Amino acid sequence: MSSLPLTSVEDRLYVLRTRWEGYTADGSFEHFIEFAVAINSLAEHFNRLRLPGLVRLCEGLENAALAKLGDQSAHPLPQQDIVSLQRQLDTLLGAVGTSRAPVPVRRAETPSTALKEIDWVKPRSVWVVADANGHELAEGLSRQLHYFGFQVFQLCWDCALPQAEAPLAVLFVPSHTVAQPKDLARIEQVRAACPASQLFFLGVRSEIDPIVVLMRAGIDVTIPADEQSSTVLSRVLDLVQTHEQEKHRVLVVEDSRVAAALIQRTLAEHGIDSHAIGDPGTLLEVLRDYRPDLILMDMHMPRFNGVEATRVLRQMSAYQSIPIVYLSGESDIGMQVEALRLGGDQFLIKPFNPVLLAAVVKTKIARFRETQRSSRVDGLTGLLNHTAAKARLQALVAAAVEPARITVAMIDIDHFKSINDTYGHPVGDQVIRGLAWLLKARLRATDLIGRYGGEEFIVALPDVDPEMARNVIDRIRTDFAALPHAHPGGVLYATFSAGISVYPEVDAAAGLTEAADGALLQAKRLGRNRVEFAFA
Repeated sequence: MSSLPLTSVEDRLYVLRTRWEGYTADGSFEHFIEFAVAINSLAEHFNRLRLPGLVRLCEGLENAALAKLGDQSAHPLPQQDIVSLQRQLDTLLGAVGTSRAPVPVRRAETPSTALKEIDWVKPRSVWVVADANGHELAEGLSRQLHYFGFQVFQLCWDCALPQAEAPLAVLFVPSHTVAQPKDLARIEQVRAACPASQLFFLGVRSEIDPIVVLMRAGIDVTIPADEQSSTVLSRVLDLVQTHEQEKHRVLVVEDSRVAAALIQRTLAEHGIDSHAIGDPGTLLEVLRDYRPDLILMDMHMPRFNGVEATRVLRQMSAYQSIPIVYLSGESDIGMQVEALRLGGDQFLIKPFNPVLLAAVVKTKIARFRETQRSSRVDGLTGLLNHTAAKARLQALVAAAVEPARITVAMIDIDHFKSINDTYGHPVGDQVIRGLAWLLKARLRATDLIGRYGGEEFIVALPDVDPEMARNVIDRIRTDFAALPHAHPGGVLYATFSAGISVYPEVDAAAGLTEAADGALLQAKRLGRNRVEFAFA
């Protein structure tokens, strides 16, 4: 398993150390604020990488720092406070140094003549910790995880932990729904040994008290008994698909150049891109070109105020949901309430706390993007839906520059109507989810994976040799044929057929899907459970 992505993590650690050293050297209030901002930035980065243990350590250090923030008169801090913060910082740095990223950085492999020797996706490990009465469930989960490409270590409840790299996830499979003291001790031991891993506890009672107890011991995710198999697989595969999101973009509408510069500096400290304008009359033009995730709007500007600008935006469908946060020295509560009633999302008073400003911006953007994402995702599989998949393919083709290649595959589950008619729609849904999970597990985070409709899927692999892409799809076809799907009478097996087209041999997104669909029909005619090239 590869180490933490050193470029981005080391950059943040360097900033954190430098700002702490700057503060301990001169004790200035400004250096302490920058130190607190650097901690928050590191915590956000670890959160995106799904490293809950490191997030927890960052948050502990950040809370300790914010408790000492005070005002300028409180600085420099007493020596005992500096020693206490230094101890927490050393603990965090030590944990980062010994942790490993749960998701390998996966890039397109260099084409080779020995295609079958290339590992498209490196194995990821999962530990399954079960007591004697949970052994059967643990065995079933281990078999399923193995089918999806995971290395699984089965451990008894009291045996020693493996002398291996920390796993992507640890699954605790007890025989009871309420954790006992020995269970909590075991969880604490694993959490200490695997600070960057995601810890799951299966079969918990759906009540808040026992869940809180487990969280305090170090559990990240609790799974109710009636959701175990499908929910665990989905959540673990979500970890595999974790990747950096597009950088946040904020439009600053502020007529004071000094204030705008301070705001942009604060946002940059958190890795947030920004663009500032002093004239709100150019707002619509800049919005079209810059496409921000959030607007920071000054209340009082020349020509018209921030509330008037917001009311104009809320009348336009393209900007009805974009978050708008007001920044103003206005302290009149009635005026603030009226501003929010007329379209704003939040009101921050100048001079603003930079940590609070960054937190508000990131939280609002995260919710805005999640709302956008929910309209683009298929509810059953969690993959891109038909509309979003078509748009993503169009974007891939538009961005392609020679000699770039894009391989597109249309995939259809064989005899799916017969599966629904024989075993019922819930089992059919499980077969669809099984293929979706297999695609997520076998393909890269940079690949397009979508549910095109019904039992049909679309996949696009950029920057990959077509023959290698065919090898990858064919390997998934073989694995899917061996994947057992449980039903009340036992298990069933399903297959799929696929058709492949290639850019730039076909140079438009619509043409690629049409050509791949034609190849898919040919695969069906030739007997199904096979992969065919278009125009072969």
